[in-house]
Amino acid sequence: MQGMITWNEKLYFSESIKKKHRRTIFAIKHGKVTANVYCIAFASNEKNLFDILPANELLFPHYKNSEVHILGLARGRDEAALLVMDMIRDIYRETGGFSVREFFREK
Repeated sequence: MQGMITWNEKLYFSESIKKKHRRTIFAIKHGKVTANVYCIAFASNEKNLFDILPANELLFPHYKNSEVHILGLARGRDEAALLVMDMIRDIYRETGGFSVREFFREK
């Protein structure tokens, strides 16, 4: 299986990353080291809602054989947690549930 990183059409961004989101996306797409950037992605385990992982982790060989669909970017772990809370709130408000994959695929 050939791994790939895909990006959702409507990405969520934490406040401190909004102004530099294009540069950050470019760096991740081109395998550059990014300082303190976290990616929010579809959960790799069906029992979870999201994965929160440091963008630099995507540089490891393991991810060459994995599929990662990025839904949001944040600067720092705390902002990533707050961003996930916003995302969950939006999902629940629109769907009345927590069906993350359905919510983002409909967008």
